[in-house]
Amino acid sequence: MPSDETVPMIREGEAAPQAVVLRWITGTNSAGVFVLRKGFCRIGSADDNDLVVRDSTVSRHHAELALTMEGVGVRDLSSRNGTYYLGQKIERVVLSPGARLGIGNAVLAIEPYLEDDALAPFHGDSYRGVVGLAPAMQRLFAMLTRLERSRVPILLQGESGVGKEVVARAIHDGSVGDKGPMVVVNCGAIPRELIGSELFGHKRGSFTGAVSDRSGAFDEADGGTLFLDEIGELPLDMQPALLRALESGEIRPIGAEKSHQVKARVVSATHRDLEADVAAGRFREDLYYRLCVVKLLVPPLRERLVDIEHLAQRFAQQAGAGDLPRPVLEALKARHYKGNVRELRNVVHAYGALGVLPLEGGVRRAPLELALRELAERPEHYATLKDELIDQFSRLYIKGLLERTAGNQTAAARLAGMDRTHFGRLTAKHLEGRSYGRQSGDPE
Repeated sequence: MPSDETVPMIREGEAAPQAVVLRWITGTNSAGVFVLRKGFCRIGSADDNDLVVRDSTVSRHHAELALTMEGVGVRDLSSRNGTYYLGQKIERVVLSPGARLGIGNAVLAIEPYLEDDALAPFHGDSYRGVVGLAPAMQRLFAMLTRLERSRVPILLQGESGVGKEVVARAIHDGSVGDKGPMVVVNCGAIPRELIGSELFGHKRGSFTGAVSDRSGAFDEADGGTLFLDEIGELPLDMQPALLRALESGEIRPIGAEKSHQVKARVVSATHRDLEADVAAGRFREDLYYRLCVVKLLVPPLRERLVDIEHLAQRFAQQAGAGDLPRPVLEALKARHYKGNVRELRNVVHAYGALGVLPLEGGVRRAPLELALRELAERPEHYATLKDELIDQFSRLYIKGLLERTAGNQTAAARLAGMDRTHFGRLTAKHLEGRSYGRQSGDPE
């Protein structure tokens, strides 16, 4: 049993802390992993430890680890060769999941335990402003709920436009005990020479243009969340400084003589395949694993089609367009969204401003599809509706031809395979007699 000096346990009735997986990364004849769900465990070379490693540099009972609400409390048990964190010998320390601990010459990884079968199912159609009934979104919401009492670094991965910043905001809002702000830094939008100042701040006179002291994003996010968007765009030469800040919790502004502590929960996001970037040498492996303690995939809109109607109605309310009519909703469901949720929002906002849906990728079928759906829901005579649909098609078709030919009716008639005179009559009829382009005889 642990001694009275063990890191304090959670009292009965308190919320449970984040469970962790303990796994040997290096060590002679290291065996297995251990899931620490509650209480404490001991590690060492003797068989009666919870996690055993056969290594000559590891004492029989080397160290004790205990779960706390702040993380994993580590206590060295007067080991022969010491317990180390970031190269420093420690007696006691509280670490966050994602840390690496030196046990003699062996290295122990402390990782979050977040198996899907351990997650309680999520009930509801949204999580802190993020809409989602699709199974992929429900799994994401269950994971976010499980992470509410944890401060582990999270990497959000997903295509452009899926709403990674919205999910990051939900993570921040759900972080228990975080009272500070959420600060957003787009790593791909900052000039290379200013990234250090943007993240860590600077002192007056530290470089040309530094006319006054400036706080960096880490300081501004102290006590809250620092969201590093497009983290894959961070230059390679800036990555060691970010890694040191994440590992130690200390930052040093450019030109400062001393470092100081900050406590900001880091959430990052990327549309890139960072594992491929690591393999290609474009991204540091140690930084990747420090940022990616938990990786959450934000699904593209094509994998959550059931959410389009709910999202569209919400965007319409934001745009002051009221409830969208059923034909508009059906037309929205028929579109392809390469830009994901961002594109859907922009289309709905355009509809709110113009009263019509913008064309999709320049293809002239969306208005006709919308007209067809509207006509099909009207309880009128078939022949009447058919004639009206043909009229709408003719108007769209003629207008499109005239736009392509810069208003030249002779060229438009040739494209349509029509007699020039007949095309002129159709133009007059369907464009309400308005002058739309050059008349017969005009140069082509």
